Amino acid sequence: MSAKDALISTAPKPATTRTVSANHSVSVPRDDSDFERARRGLVARHPDPALRDSRGRIVSDAGAYEFLRANPPATVNPSLWRQAQLNAEHGLFEVVDGMWQVRGYDISNITFIKGATGWIVIDPLTHEVTAGEALRLANEHLGERPVVAVIYTHSHVDHFGGVLGVTNQEDVDAGRCQVIAPEGFLRETVGENIIAGPVMGRRAMYQFGAGLPAGDRQHVDCGLGKMTPTGAPGLIAPTHEITRTGEEMIVDGVRIVFQLTPETEAPAEMNFFFPDLKSLCMAENCCHTMHNLVPIRGAQVRDALKWSKYINEVIELFGADAELVFASHHWPRWGRDDVHDFLVLQRDLYKWIHDQTMRQANHGHTAPEIAAMLELPEDFLASSHTRGYYGDLVHNVKAVYQRYLSWYDANPAHLNPHPPVEAAKRYVDFMGGGDAVLKKAQAAFDDGDYRWVAEVVNHLVFAEPTNSIARELQADALEQLGYQTESSTFRNAYLTGAHELRHGVPNLGDARARGKGMIRAMTIEQIFDTLGIRLISENVKNVRAVINWHFTDINERWVLELSHHTLHATQNKVVDNADVTVTIARTMILSIMNQETTFMDQVQAGTVTIDGDAAALLTVFGNLDLFLPGFAIVEP
Repeated sequence: MSAKDALISTAPKPATTRTVSANHSVSVPRDDSDFERARRGLVARHPDPALRDSRGRIVSDAGAYEFLRANPPATVNPSLWRQAQLNAEHGLFEVVDGMWQVRGYDISNITFIKGATGWIVIDPLTHEVTAGEALRLANEHLGERPVVAVIYTHSHVDHFGGVLGVTNQEDVDAGRCQVIAPEGFLRETVGENIIAGPVMGRRAMYQFGAGLPAGDRQHVDCGLGKMTPTGAPGLIAPTHEITRTGEEMIVDGVRIVFQLTPETEAPAEMNFFFPDLKSLCMAENCCHTMHNLVPIRGAQVRDALKWSKYINEVIELFGADAELVFASHHWPRWGRDDVHDFLVLQRDLYKWIHDQTMRQANHGHTAPEIAAMLELPEDFLASSHTRGYYGDLVHNVKAVYQRYLSWYDANPAHLNPHPPVEAAKRYVDFMGGGDAVLKKAQAAFDDGDYRWVAEVVNHLVFAEPTNSIARELQADALEQLGYQTESSTFRNAYLTGAHELRHGVPNLGDARARGKGMIRAMTIEQIFDTLGIRLISENVKNVRAVINWHFTDINERWVLELSHHTLHATQNKVVDNADVTVTIARTMILSIMNQETTFMDQVQAGTVTIDGDAAALLTVFGNLDLFLPGFAIVEP
C-alpha cells in the first residue's frame, strides 16, 4: 500500500501551538450580567435532559454539554466557549408574570403565555418531542392548560417544526386552537424546506454540526442555541395571517400588536408587542449574537438595510413602553433602558455592515477584499450580543455584496471558470503534482497558515480524492481553523468537513422523510411546484401530456401540463381534450406524495378515479427524481 493510500486517522487532534497562542489572545466579554439573565427565573429542569421519541431514540440531550462547566480548553475559541456556556442553561424559566420560556433543549426557545382559558404558544421548536416535553414541563409546574393558540414568528423550521407536540390538526380544524403567522409564511416555508429542502438540509449539517458528537474537540454550540434535534419536523398551516404592521388581536384575552418585518432574518417574519405585559417579542430579528445576512446552509439573502430600519421602527412603535424584550433564541432582557440600548446597538450593527460594505463596493472593491478590510468597531466588540457567534462579519459582508451585485465580481476571469474537479486537476499540475503540493502545504501548516492549507490542499483532494495524505492534511487544517473561530457556524462547518474527510460521507437515506411532516400543509400549487423540480427532464424528450385534476374535498380544478421538458399548473381551468382526468381528494394526493399509498391502490379502492389515458399520468409520476441528501461536499 502506498503512502497516498494509507489509512487516515479518525480521531480529532489536539490544538497546535499556533492555535493555543491564537486562542490565548482572544478578547472575551467580561460582563457577567448575561449569565444572570440566562439563569433568571428558573422554575424547573427536565429530570432527564436526554429527550427521547416514542421509539426510545434520543432527540436532544442537554446533559451531553456538562463539559462546558469547565474553563475553556485550547480547542475552543474562549469567546465562543462563553456563548456555549450561556446556551447550556436549560429548563423552564419565568420571564414575567404570566409568561414563561423553555430553553436549552432545542436550538430555539418556546414561549408560553397564560391566556384566559389556555396557553398561547410562541414558536413550538423544531421537533414534536422537544416541544411536547416543554409543554409537559410547563403543565407539570404551572398547572395544566390546553393550547388555544400557536404563533409562528417566522418561516424557519426551528420555529414551527414541533407544532404537533403542542396541538394537532383536529383541534385546529375544530377551532379549538388557532395558528397565527406572518403574511407569506406558508409560501416561504415550502420554498425553503421542500423545494430547496434536500440540498439545504445537507448543507445545514455543516452549519449546525449535526453529525458531530458533543465535546470540546467537536460540537460545543450552535451560536443561536445549544443543538438541533434529530428527526423530521411537522407543520400545521396557519389559520390567520398578519398582513399589516399595527394589526391588533386579542388572543384568549391577551392583547397583541404586530409588526411585519419581511426580508429580515426570514422572508416572512414579524415582531409583536404585548401592551398589558409591556413585553416585546423580537422573533429572531434581535438575538444575543450578530446574525446571518445569509446562512452558510443557504437561503435567500437578507436585506440588512431593511433589517436595521425595522428595528428602528420597533423602537419608535414600542420602545417607550417596552420593559422586557425577548426572542425565540437566547435569554430576555429586563428594564426599559436595557431594552432600548440593546435594540439600538442591534439596529446600528446591521446598518453599519450594510453601509460600509456598499461604501467599499462603490470604490470597486470585491466581496473578499471588503471582508478582509472591514473590522468591527469597538462599540460592537464590547457587547457580546453584537459579536459573531452565529453570523460572521466575513460572511455577512459577502451577503450584502451578493444582494446588490450577485456572486460575480465583474472580473471576466471568474465568469465561467472550470468546475471544481477540472480546475483542481489543472491547479495540481501547475503546482508540480501532488507530492509537491503536499510538501509546500505541510510547510504552510507548520507555519500556522491554516487558511492557505485548506484552500490549496482542497485542490489536491478534488484532483486525487483517494490521496489519504492530502485528506489528512486538509482535515488537520480545517480542524485548527474550527478550534480558533468565534463563529459557531464556521466552527461546525470546519469540524464537519474534517470529520467527513476522516470518516467519509454519511448515509442519510433519501430526502422524503424530512419533508413528510410538512407536505400535509401544502397547497395544490405548492404540490405541483414540488413535482416540477423533481421531473427528470431528459426522460421526457418530445413528450407532451395534459392532465385535468379535480380535488373533491376542496372543490378545486387544475390542469397540469407537461410541455418542453417542464411541468406547468393552472388553477380554475379544464381542458376538453386532456389526455386524462383525475378525480381525487387533496388529502389523498398528499398521502400518495408521502408514500403512504399509491395511485393504483386507491384506484382499486375506488377513492381515485382516472378517466382517459392513464399512461399520461405515469409519464409524469414515473419520471420523478429521488434526492439523496448524503452527497459529498469536501470531496468530489
